[in-house]
Amino acid sequence: MCFRALILSFFLTFLSGLPNELSAQAYGLGFESFEAVQDKRTGLDLSPEGTLCFNEDFELSFELSFLPDKRNYFGYIVRLIEDDNRNIDILYDNSDLVTHHFKVVTGDRFSTIAFNIPAQDLFQKWNRIRLIFNKKQKTITLISGTQSFRHPFETSGKSCYKVLFGATRYKNFNTTDVPAMKIRNVQAFDKGVLKYHWPLDEMLGNKATELQNHRDGLATNPLWIKKMHHDWQALKTFTLEGPARVACDQESGSVFIVGQDSLINYRVATNTVRYFSYPAQSLFMDNQVLYDKSQDKIFNIFINEKQVTSFDLKTGTWNRNVPDSSQKSHFLHANKFFSPTESSIYILGGYGHLEYKGNVQKYDLRNNSWTDLARNDTVFNPRYLAALGRTKTGAYLIGGYGSTTGKQILNPRNWYDLLYFNALDGSFKRLYQLKSPAEDFVFANSMVINEKESSYYALIFPKDKFQSEMQLIRGSLKSPDYVAVGSKIPFQFLDTGSFADLFYDLHTRRFVAVTLHKNNNNQTVASIYSLYSPPLPSAAPTVAQAGERNYGLWAVIAGGVIVTALLIYFYNKKKPTYPPVSEPVRASVPKSAPEEIFSAATDGFSPIPLQNSILLFGNLQIFDENGREITKSFTPLLKELFLVLLLYSTRREGISSEKLKELLWSDKSAESARNNRSVNIAKLKAVLDQLKHCVVSKETGYWKLNVDYDFLRVDYAEYLSLVNGKRTLTKQEVTRLANITKRGSFLSNQEYEWLDSFKSEVSNEIVDAYLRYAASVNMAEDPEFLIRLANYIFYFDPVNEEAMIIKCKALAHLGKHSLAKATLENFAREYSRIYGEEFSKDMPEVLHS
Repeated sequence: MCFRALILSFFLTFLSGLPNELSAQAYGLGFESFEAVQDKRTGLDLSPEGTLCFNEDFELSFELSFLPDKRNYFGYIVRLIEDDNRNIDILYDNSDLVTHHFKVVTGDRFSTIAFNIPAQDLFQKWNRIRLIFNKKQKTITLISGTQSFRHPFETSGKSCYKVLFGATRYKNFNTTDVPAMKIRNVQAFDKGVLKYHWPLDEMLGNKATELQNHRDGLATNPLWIKKMHHDWQALKTFTLEGPARVACDQESGSVFIVGQDSLINYRVATNTVRYFSYPAQSLFMDNQVLYDKSQDKIFNIFINEKQVTSFDLKTGTWNRNVPDSSQKSHFLHANKFFSPTESSIYILGGYGHLEYKGNVQKYDLRNNSWTDLARNDTVFNPRYLAALGRTKTGAYLIGGYGSTTGKQILNPRNWYDLLYFNALDGSFKRLYQLKSPAEDFVFANSMVINEKESSYYALIFPKDKFQSEMQLIRGSLKSPDYVAVGSKIPFQFLDTGSFADLFYDLHTRRFVAVTLHKNNNNQTVASIYSLYSPPLPSAAPTVAQAGERNYGLWAVIAGGVIVTALLIYFYNKKKPTYPPVSEPVRASVPKSAPEEIFSAATDGFSPIPLQNSILLFGNLQIFDENGREITKSFTPLLKELFLVLLLYSTRREGISSEKLKELLWSDKSAESARNNRSVNIAKLKAVLDQLKHCVVSKETGYWKLNVDYDFLRVDYAEYLSLVNGKRTLTKQEVTRLANITKRGSFLSNQEYEWLDSFKSEVSNEIVDAYLRYAASVNMAEDPEFLIRLANYIFYFDPVNEEAMIIKCKALAHLGKHSLAKATLENFAREYSRIYGEEFSKDMPEVLHS
């Protein structure tokens, strides 16, 4: 016993001495839910080659958490199927009509077991759930936290079970209803002895490794959590005319891409985009932009012209425009930060006209004054391509490229010093110097500071390569140590024609990287990537002191592995005992997850014919005259070409060869693009021969798809016939429109830059059509249909205030005041989740608006 205690003590000491990313690794299996089509949702079969059999009392336990910011949280968490005959399910019901959302089902009946997990725990922590089968007492017991519940249940002498999590595809127990969740550390005990253990700590593949008896599970469409903490995920790419700059609201995770005539607001959590258009604004190559949460404004900083303009996100307008007084770029890749206490913007360094800048400039928003601060130190050498991270009283600045004199011709070099700039007195302090690496690197514009842990995160890359890659590093604010974490991000670096920045989304706990690259058409291509925190160590060698190997760390890890093995051995020698089981406690618990705002209404819906159909709402599907789906006959390029021709032909007059080249072959010469177009048009015609009644033509000088709508149904064309003219629809037409769009949002599984404008038009037109109808109807005439109408709107715009008001008023008119209150609460919760601020209206204001 003493020896076991000694082993345990040593093991815990070993764990406490490891770096954060080793002692608190993130792992588990995430489940694709209602955001994915049915056959892309995640399932886990822990017994793919048969069943798991138990002779005595047994227990299944696992750790559970919900993925935040998803549309729906309804479905099956785990199913145990006994001898292919009887099911025992743990499911989550997000209905407003129930008090306890977690339920246990036996066969086709609800058991007496129903419970909640507090929302903060459910979304931010791992929660262990234990399901215990006691054959002698003929009961099943569920334990969740401090809650325990018991229900009568009789098992056979030797029970064999299929154990399935999430979406299940097994005999007559199929289901695709799965909540957006993640699980890990699934364990099965037979008479108190650990028999099976699936940690679910994989990064790749479909196999879920079992450690005890090699009964590996099989995951379908897995979302491995560890991979999300190692691999950067490409989220969105946008193309804007002319120069563009980027800023971020790190509290809500909104990325702002500012262009000459438009602004893009992309929210990481919800993968949603808002567009703002405005008259052309001046935007030079050395401009910088900053977001200020307190004013909800974006500041456009003209460093060379020493002027600042602001964009009000509430009104969607700039306060003024700076005249095009100069095209000179004097402060490229300068660093900047906003000081709320002083209401001032600071600009440090930069590059222009063969000179590196050592300026520290300050713009005071209170009196619109611009000051070039005097400096008495030589700590901050002239530089650009450094990284800056703001604090309450100043900013940290690391690295860069420059020279002591500022002259590009006089011995330019890489800087690897960490400085602190004190905004209170304008002074710099050098904290330390990194050792020179084997390969020189510079930094993306910003770094993420964690003062509580005295650490920083920054993106590094070599400046002497065009086809480059960026690597995230985690370093210390106290010592010159850093490690590479996460995978690499592709980056085309062309100095004045490119830019990169790093942010941290506090809402989703993700690092967000944005790259800007100017192409040959004077356009800026903006790409957004994300990586979940904490990031796992890179596959590349770890850098302790740059260039040195940390043999001591690997020795500690090796020792830890041995100690862990001994600990597991002694743990399994001793049979664990179950904690005492008490009678169910039915205490009132707050709702544990956001509710789905949109609830589908099927009244008046008619079946969609599957013969001779092109369906663009929901997932793209194409059916021939025999009802056979031919979507897979299209290669990715042919599919995009087909959609370009179809959409431009249906909504517009077709598309020119020049525009087609811009959309599909912008990286190719005119001759190469022409050859590619000819080859792919020929291939497309061959595929369309299967469809009939749809042919490619160029009769008017524009490429078009000529469709015979008497024989071929195109849901997008039917939709346009309803919304064109912006007239007020009849009730029957509104039902027809809902029937068209019930399959989902427009081309929900297709992502192209050029498609965003079509998707935005569709959403706006549908919402406007529904609202026009609602305005034409007296509330007392048909309140039930107005409730359905509001739900139709929520599907395309979950925070449409007019729809919420319509629904609340209709429910109140029917006397359903509690449902009206729940609707407002759901709306306010969704509004706060998307915009990062509280919804200000209460129920009386809503009902009287």
